[in-house]
Amino acid sequence: MKAIILDTETTGLKKPEYIEVAYLEVDDLNLNVKNQFYQQYKPNKEIDYGAMAVHHIVPSDLADCSPTGTFKFPKGVDYLIGHNIDFDWEVIGKPDVKRIDTLALSRYLIPECDSHTQSALLYFFELSMAKEKLVDAHNALADTKICLAIFRYLLQLICAKEIISPKDLSFDSVYELSEKARLPTRMPFGKYKGKLIKDIPLSYKVWLAQQRNVDEYLAKALVE
Repeated sequence: MKAIILDTETTGLKKPEYIEVAYLEVDDLNLNVKNQFYQQYKPNKEIDYGAMAVHHIVPSDLADCSPTGTFKFPKGVDYLIGHNIDFDWEVIGKPDVKRIDTLALSRYLIPECDSHTQSALLYFFELSMAKEKLVDAHNALADTKICLAIFRYLLQLICAKEIISPKDLSFDSVYELSEKARLPTRMPFGKYKGKLIKDIPLSYKVWLAQQRNVDEYLAKALVE
């Protein structure tokens, strides 16, 4: 099985275009990096100032770069790993690949943590070294390396909590756990906001699950 840990920086949150893409290629759960990729791209739209304030990429940095849309997703990838990976997956064109979301896994495995951003999780796991490692945060390549470190710790927790035994640990078993972790347990909006989904009237759950544009994981939670 082949997996990549991927991150992007974009023009913003509204109809985003990627301006930076990086990934680390790993081929087993030892997570040894076999290859890495990093490139910047010139977008077809302006970069939001709020986005610049996060990643510090300005238009002049991209003047001589290849245009957005020229990134080629690598062949033979079975699993795409990342923090809030759906955002990056969508912005690179939704390739046909299984997604493992470290954000969902961290919320599932460490509910006691007050924040599940990558930076907060690195402090949670590596308090003495996190400050130094986060100097280049919000650079796509640096963020893939932070995600790799977090993913290692999450795999250790999965085994320590006996959620998956070490002998059964695989990309596929972790993917299945990620899919489970994505399912909300409480309604995120509407008249039942905050209420446990299992306690919501069946008729409402059936109706909502049939509506267009309902998040796929909320829809699954409603019918399970």
